[in-house]
Amino acid sequence: MMVFTIRRVTTATFFVGALVFLLWLLPRLLNPTPPDAQEKERDKHWVNTSPNWFDRQTCRWLGLCGIQHIRWDAPALRDSGGPSTLHELKMLAIGLSASWTFTEKSGFSDWETAPATKDLRRDPQTVSATGGQILDKVPDYVLDHAPLVHLYSGENFWPSDITEHVRHLKPFVGGSLVNTSGLLDLGNLGDLMKVNGTVFLTSDDDVEQRPEWLHNRAGVPNPFQDDGQDGNQDGSDDHPARPEDGTSWWDADRDHPPHRIIPPKKSSSDRHRGLRRRGAASNEQRPIVPPASEDGMPDAGGFSNAPAVLVLVDKGAGIIDAFWFFFYSYNLGQTVLKIRFGNHVGDWEHCMVRFQHGIPRAMFLSEHAGGKAYMWKALEKRALKDGKHARPVIYSAVGSHAMYASPGLHPYVLPFKLLKDITDKGPLWDPALNHFAYWYDYEVDRDEAGNSTIQERSSLSPAASNPDLPTSWFHFEGSWGDDIYPLSDQRQWRLFGEYHYITGPLGPKAKWLDRRKVCQTEKCLIVDSIAAGKKSAWY
Repeated sequence: MMVFTIRRVTTATFFVGALVFLLWLLPRLLNPTPPDAQEKERDKHWVNTSPNWFDRQTCRWLGLCGIQHIRWDAPALRDSGGPSTLHELKMLAIGLSASWTFTEKSGFSDWETAPATKDLRRDPQTVSATGGQILDKVPDYVLDHAPLVHLYSGENFWPSDITEHVRHLKPFVGGSLVNTSGLLDLGNLGDLMKVNGTVFLTSDDDVEQRPEWLHNRAGVPNPFQDDGQDGNQDGSDDHPARPEDGTSWWDADRDHPPHRIIPPKKSSSDRHRGLRRRGAASNEQRPIVPPASEDGMPDAGGFSNAPAVLVLVDKGAGIIDAFWFFFYSYNLGQTVLKIRFGNHVGDWEHCMVRFQHGIPRAMFLSEHAGGKAYMWKALEKRALKDGKHARPVIYSAVGSHAMYASPGLHPYVLPFKLLKDITDKGPLWDPALNHFAYWYDYEVDRDEAGNSTIQERSSLSPAASNPDLPTSWFHFEGSWGDDIYPLSDQRQWRLFGEYHYITGPLGPKAKWLDRRKVCQTEKCLIVDSIAAGKKSAWY
């Protein structure tokens, strides 16, 4: 009898120990970036917002927070016009049934780090008719190699216009409304940086009521006609071989020159003389008219009324990084065992093409808190009827809008494909047809950040194609969506460290535009095939 009792106690102790270890391990598996001290303190405050003592204790000790709130979180309300579940399954089956062929990189390329001086051989400049500032044009090769984005066929939250997005938000700091002199727009958003504390642009509406501006179904791209070849071109014959001049494009910036002789770096005073000549772009909010498509009409295939944002960064010695930012008013998180995690208002995704002397070398695709970089030859291409170079084709995941190089299932973090993104060959978006274009000088931005006397930032300038675009919004460094909902909120729960609703994202300026490497993190592996990309992880 005694032996039997000891055995039962031992078994129970082992079971409890294993359960505690599992509860300790799961949050760390789900969150590959551990929280810092500030985040831990913020978490304590968040737990204390629950009025329920039992809820607070299960949250602290078991990692089960707000379990009484858990319910099915549908992508769209029944009468909101979203696609049916049957339609989503059909389109997924279609997407998974296709096959693709790619070429792999041979040998080693030496351009992965950006150099140390500006490229003085850009396209010609033009003078703005409104402000007299000198503006740089977008090089033709940037648009000729712009990405084409397959959105998911069963998507519920389509590309959005940041101009329209901010009209549905109000600024909050610490849960209190910030007093502003007028309505928010792209021309005054940067003024919020004068407010003490972190600013959260907070939705006027309850997002679970799914207001139309979150969905923005008007942003669905126009369908392409059968005018292109998609999926079997690798681009290996599109461009001449890399320059044999000893340059290193894959890991450099203006402060870290490649191992070769380069023109002397301009002094700070020379840069600021040039800035005074150029002048700051006006931040007055003006009506923004989408540019005409290549067919002269906004109904061209791939056209969306939601403008992408193109930010060009000169890294010196012929290297230009072209950042394409894609904005969505809502991020619908993925589900694990039918429970949804990771929703947030506002969603910035991006890809970046690194050019060397006008030749595309690699592309970075953002995925959640990281991303992957691909050699240009590895990417799927689509040839259009205009006779120009075949353009890269990338994929936006349903809900999360994470960027991938191929359609299909993309599991991450959890084993057994419990957590995954899904992409397919849904509507094809051509951001080159409608975008806001800018040039960004990160060295000037560093100088201005340390100068409290500067009233208006001049490090971001609109391109010559859209000289009157406001720039103030770019310098807003707060959140483009709601703060994390408290545990007392009926919409909120957290299981094993993963929240149902998280904070909105930071804007393009926070995406390490001055990066030396192609990736937005120091750890950067540029894969040479789609298959290799599937095997690597962003975390």
